Amino acid sequence: MSETGASPLPATPPARSPLFRAEQFVWLTARVLEQRLFAYHFLNGTADAVETALDAYRNEDGGYGHALEPDLRGPVSQPLHTAHALRVLDAVGRCGGQRAERVCRYLTSVSTADGALPAIHPGQRGYPTAPFVPVVDDPPSELLGTGPVVGLLHRNEVWHAWLFRATDFCWQAVETLDKSHPYEVEAAVAFLDSVPDRPRAEAAADRLGRLVRDQRLAALDPDRLEAYPVASGYAPGEHHFPHDFARTPDSLARAWFTDDEMARSLDRLAAEQQEDGGWPVRWRHWAPAPALEARSMVTIEALRTLRAHGRFVG
Repeated sequence: MSETGASPLPATPPARSPLFRAEQFVWLTARVLEQRLFAYHFLNGTADAVETALDAYRNEDGGYGHALEPDLRGPVSQPLHTAHALRVLDAVGRCGGQRAERVCRYLTSVSTADGALPAIHPGQRGYPTAPFVPVVDDPPSELLGTGPVVGLLHRNEVWHAWLFRATDFCWQAVETLDKSHPYEVEAAVAFLDSVPDRPRAEAAADRLGRLVRDQRLAALDPDRLEAYPVASGYAPGEHHFPHDFARTPDSLARAWFTDDEMARSLDRLAAEQQEDGGWPVRWRHWAPAPALEARSMVTIEALRTLRAHGRFVG
């Protein structure tokens, strides 16, 4: 690990390697934020440069907007944008202090009656929004929006009054999940991987893993995708694989899958790199700009997942 926190990969990847091809794709297509993130993770870039790029998306209310999450356009702060910002800050070791305090003040202001977060705040109305993201006047609390935020704040040992009720909401939501879908399970994993009560988290994760297998939410055999249903509302072929749930070997979700299942999953992820060097966006496309912006995000995540699991990407 270098002083910047980046991985000790070579500063100049070998020509035509997966990393080199991905780098060319990022320089060609990505926003400044993703360019800075790629440089941080793979080219010894600095955390300061990433944070400076992220600041362009921050609003006076302490939240983040300006299409930071590409499927929500417009300037207004949203919980999904703010969760994305926390992931960026966590990735570069800056998810704490006054930054976290500002974020928690924003989260408090948009919380529902039970203290958790809606996926979409109604302030989004009037701005371009993906058709699969409904904007309603009185949105409910959702694990999808709350779980990753609560998990990241616990991971970084942030303590704020907002966290207490939001944590209780996540426990209740995770421990009563019955019929679910992959993105909701991923949100649950983000919470369970970082919440302080580890024995309770491990028990909840064990139950959740059985649900994932029983409901065939993870495609365990990439050669037989027809055996795994796509969740309602997802794009055709929008399957999820073991690596989508266990992005690192130390995730609680890693225990859900055999070594062989994980190896096949990672083989598929590596093979998905396209001719232009980027990875594809599997969810529904609705406009050219969001799809292109998301591809660089997906590409960086794919490289990080492969590296975390010991796959050579240089």
